[in-house]
Amino acid sequence: MTSSSASQRARTSASTSSPSPPYELIYWPTIPGRGEPIRLCFEATSTPYTDVANTSSSGMDTLKSLIYPSPSAPHLAPPILKHGDLTLSQLPNILLYLGPRLGLVPEDDESALYRINQLALTALDGFLNEAHDTHHPVAVGAYYEDQKDAARVRATDYVANRLPKFLGYFESVLKQSEEQEQSGGEYLYGGRLTYADLVLWQGLDGVTFAFPKAVRRLRGSGEYERVWALYERVKGREEVKAYLGSERRLGYGNGVWRFYAELDDQDAK
Repeated sequence: MTSSSASQRARTSASTSSPSPPYELIYWPTIPGRGEPIRLCFEATSTPYTDVANTSSSGMDTLKSLIYPSPSAPHLAPPILKHGDLTLSQLPNILLYLGPRLGLVPEDDESALYRINQLALTALDGFLNEAHDTHHPVAVGAYYEDQKDAARVRATDYVANRLPKFLGYFESVLKQSEEQEQSGGEYLYGGRLTYADLVLWQGLDGVTFAFPKAVRRLRGSGEYERVWALYERVKGREEVKAYLGSERRLGYGNGVWRFYAELDDQDAK
C-alpha cells in the first residue's frame, strides 16, 4: 500500500457525498501535547485543517471561550475538534470520530474501529498519560520543582518497569500481526496504517525526547525491534516526513513530554 492510500480513500469518500466542512483543531499554542495525534491524523492523510491557536491572533480567545470556567462552556479542556456545527473534546473521542472519516480505519471490518481504538487507548496510557505523570506525580496544578522527589521515584519506576511493559505489549501485537497478515505485520492492525499507529508513533517520539538515555538503552537491547521498525516506517511515510520537516510541527517544551536529566535513566550512557 502506498503512503497516500488512506488520503486517497478519504478524498474518494468525500467526493461521493456532500462536501465535508473544514476541520478545526483547537488546542494550546506552541506545544505538541494532546493535540499532536490529531495533527498527525490530518497530516498523514493530507487532510486540510486549521490549527486555530497557532494560526490565528484570536485563537486563544476562541479556545478560552469553549472551555470551563467560561460561562456555558461545553468542554472542560482541549483538545477540541470543530467540524461544521459539531464540536468534540477528549482526545480518544476525537480520534474515534476522525478515524473512519480520514480513512484510518478499514471499512470492510465491522470490529476494526473498536480494536484500533483499544490499541490507541493503550498507547495513550503508556506513552502519554504515564509519561506525563513522571514529572507531575502528585499535583497537576503544582510546579515540577515542588514535587521533584516524588517525580524521581515515579520516573525511576516508569523507566524500569512501565516503559518496557508497554513496549513489550506492542512488540507482541506486531508479532501477532506479522503472523496473521500477508503484509508481514508492518502495522498494528489490518496490515495498513491506522490512527493507532500514529498515536503509538507520537508516544514513542515523545518518550524519546523525555527519556533519551532510557530509550537508547531499550532500543539497543534488541527486544523491541518491531516497535522501532514501525516507528521508522511511519516517520518515513511521505506525508509524515514532510510534516515533520515543516514549521507546523511544534517543538517539545512544557507540555506532556518534558526532559529533566534527573528523571532519565541514570544507569544508561
